[in-house]
Amino acid sequence: MISLKGRTALITGGSRGIGRATALLFARAGADVAFSYATREDAAREVRKEIEKLGRKSLAVRADLAHPREAESLMERFFREFPALDILINNHGIWTYGRMGEMSEAVWSETVRINLDGVYYVTNAAVPGMISGGGGSIVNVSSTAAIRGEAFHSHYAATKGALNALTKSLAAELAPHGIRVNAVAPGWVDTDMSAEVFSDPEFKRRIRETIPLGRIPPAEDIAGPILFLASDLARHITGAILSVNGGSVLCG
Repeated sequence: MISLKGRTALITGGSRGIGRATALLFARAGADVAFSYATREDAAREVRKEIEKLGRKSLAVRADLAHPREAESLMERFFREFPALDILINNHGIWTYGRMGEMSEAVWSETVRINLDGVYYVTNAAVPGMISGGGGSIVNVSSTAAIRGEAFHSHYAATKGALNALTKSLAAELAPHGIRVNAVAPGWVDTDMSAEVFSDPEFKRRIRETIPLGRIPPAEDIAGPILFLASDLARHITGAILSVNGGSVLCG
């Protein structure tokens, strides 16, 4: 029922996890999909092959989005290959440990540069093209940590809280141009990002018990809500933060 036929999408951090699942789901829905990746060229190559097997055009671009020029180069490359940008998914990010009182400035700054500044750099470079193309949809991947906080990950939670505020602000600013801006806020997800902590079976069991639905979702369970928000089924939704956490944090 959800169709992205004739649409073009750009997904940051698209080689693994939520980004990969979203790229493949978008391709199955009919979109041509470009994506950026940070380091894993092998993984990016496989995702591109899978998209092309589905009969869709694909582009993979290596980019360190903590640097404005690389974000600008990503958008320049995109617009050389695709006629328009209909959908932008800001998905890239890192999640590291940081105990306040011991956290180095380097750890704090790296998280802010990648998780927040990188979204600004990409979005700032993308919006003019989206406006000239007649509008579109932006979906930011936030986190439950932005809503409830997260001990020993305050730097991560702070960037995601700022991302929620950015989402709402841009929703109001860009609505006159036909651009909707929303966010998906996942809770725990079984991806590479959480693989290290989930290697402890007892810890994983305890996390599962905090989720009312009783399961830790795969990345595909986050890709579905992203697809919905990017599609015409959500054409009257903008400025929303959609929590996808199995009921572990209930807010409205």
